[in-house]
Amino acid sequence: MTAKIDEAQATLPARGAAHRRGLVMLRVVLGFSLLTTTLHYAHNVAAVDQYPQMEGLSLGLTQVLVAIGWILSTTAGIAGYRAYVRARYWPARGLLMAHSLAGLASLGHFLVGVPQIPAFWFATIYTDTLAAVAMWVFVVWSAVMLGDGSRAGGAGISPAR
Repeated sequence: MTAKIDEAQATLPARGAAHRRGLVMLRVVLGFSLLTTTLHYAHNVAAVDQYPQMEGLSLGLTQVLVAIGWILSTTAGIAGYRAYVRARYWPARGLLMAHSLAGLASLGHFLVGVPQIPAFWFATIYTDTLAAVAMWVFVVWSAVMLGDGSRAGGAGISPAR
């Protein structure tokens, strides 16, 4: 029992540093993801007629579904960030992966056609995807570097706020 406590205390400083380093990375990746998906999804709603349409969906319904998807995705991303701050790593990773789906979903435009939109807005399809891939890289990094949080007491780490 004492050996387990000593081992956990020995890893606490290293894991605390990894937690703080991860928090900086997460702020950058999530901030970029929120920026690009907000831009892309807002344009998708405002200029819905310039994007390829799925058969059977009206423009109005498409706008509602896109807005709901963005709200759910953004909520997952923010909840994932909050869980990470509290050193609840596995819930954080699940929520952040759910958030990343918004970026991957942007590629779905190409399943039904090529959007007829200005270059800036076209680029947001790819920046959404880049943000999603960056989030996956972060999630894998945090799993490798931080594990499940139980070795050092999980929430026992005093994370930077």
